[in-house]
Amino acid sequence: MYLRIRNLCGLLGILLPWIALFAAAIAPHESKEWWWSISATYYLSPVALVGVLVPACIVMMSYIGYNWVDNLVTTLNGVAGLGIVLFPCKVNWIPDGTPVGFFQLPIELSSRIHMVCAILFFLFAAFNTLFLFTRHGSTMTEKKKLRNRIYRICGWGMLALLALLIALSLIFGTPNWFVMIIEILLLHLFGFAWVVKGEFFPFLNDQAAANGRSGSSTTRSRTDSSIRVEVND
Repeated sequence: MYLRIRNLCGLLGILLPWIALFAAAIAPHESKEWWWSISATYYLSPVALVGVLVPACIVMMSYIGYNWVDNLVTTLNGVAGLGIVLFPCKVNWIPDGTPVGFFQLPIELSSRIHMVCAILFFLFAAFNTLFLFTRHGSTMTEKKKLRNRIYRICGWGMLALLALLIALSLIFGTPNWFVMIIEILLLHLFGFAWVVKGEFFPFLNDQAAANGRSGSSTTRSRTDSSIRVEVND
C-alpha cells in the first residue's frame, strides 16, 4: 500500500504542469502571460492546482514514514503545498488590492505567502529526497547505491533550480516564461524521486526485497515492513 502512495504522489507531481497547461490553454485568456507560470493558470482553470496538487498534498500529509522525522517532513511538505493553492500568486491582469483565494486576501499579500509556500514546498521535498530517501539499513546493495545517486541528483537538482529562480527574480525581476520551465523541471525531479522510492521501475529494485514483499503477509505490521523495506528502499 505504501508503494502505491509513493507512486501516486510522484505521478501527480509529474502530471501537474501538463494538466495545468492543457486546462489553461483551452480556457479564455485575459493575458498572454497566462502560461508564464503554473501558478498563473489557477485564474484560468484551477483544475490542476486544486484537482492535482491538493490530492498530492493530502497524500503527503497522510503518509506514514519510518519514524517521526519522515512524518514531520512529509506533513510539512504537504502543508506548504496546500498553501500554494490557498494563497494564489499575483498576475498582471488582476488589479492590486483584489481579494483572491480561499481567505480572500489582497492579491499582493496572497502572492507573498504563495511564494514562501512554494519555496518551502521544494525545500522540504529536497530535504526528503537527499536525507530521508537515501537512508539504508545494514545492507547496501548496488541497486540501492544507484537509487541513492538518483535521489541525490533529484534533490540537488531541485535546490539548484530553486536557487536559480530566486536569483533571477532578485536580479532581473520575474523572468517571465522561464518560471514555467523551472517549475516543470522542479516538479519532474520531485515526482521522479517519489516514483523511484515507490519502486515504479522494476530494473531499479532489489530482487530479494521484491520477493520478500510478494511472499509476506498483507496483514504484517508497519514496524515489521519498515525494518524489512528500509534495508533496500
